[in-house]
Amino acid sequence: MKLEFKHLLPESFSPSSRVWIYQSSRIFSMSEALEIEIGLRDFSAQWRSHGSELEAYANLFFGQFVVLMADETKAGVSGCSTDASVHLIKKMEQQFQVDFFDRNTLAFVVKDKVQLLPLPQLAYAFKNSFIREDTLYFNNLVATKNDLENRWIIPVRDSWLSSRLPLKTNGL
Repeated sequence: MKLEFKHLLPESFSPSSRVWIYQSSRIFSMSEALEIEIGLRDFSAQWRSHGSELEAYANLFFGQFVVLMADETKAGVSGCSTDASVHLIKKMEQQFQVDFFDRNTLAFVVKDKVQLLPLPQLAYAFKNSFIREDTLYFNNLVATKNDLENRWIIPVRDSWLSSRLPLKTNGL
């Protein structure tokens, strides 16, 4: 699985641009992905904050992650514009029968594919070597473009999950 995505991000956006990542409960088919990408492009072109156009970007990555980004150096994201983005995601949930708001399902790269794992099964998966400390994890909590570029896809040992597992690097 090729994990290259940085070249798709707008170079002109500030490293402090705000980012929201929505992980789908399943990978999308090719036709669904194309439809989603068109909808995201249309949304980002029309996204507004208090009537001001937002410098926005939206895309679907790896067929499963919707990434929204707003460069607030020109106009800040307001509560209403945030609500508009959540409304878009909820509409996509209904249209494609997926869940974008399940924060208890984690995504990893296992056997060259995105694999989802419920948080309560993390310790079991680690104990049985399905997940290891060098397994790549999608840290969907990143909040800026800089973090997206450098801290989104990281080894488990470098993520917040490391405190929940008996990693060798933790000295346990």
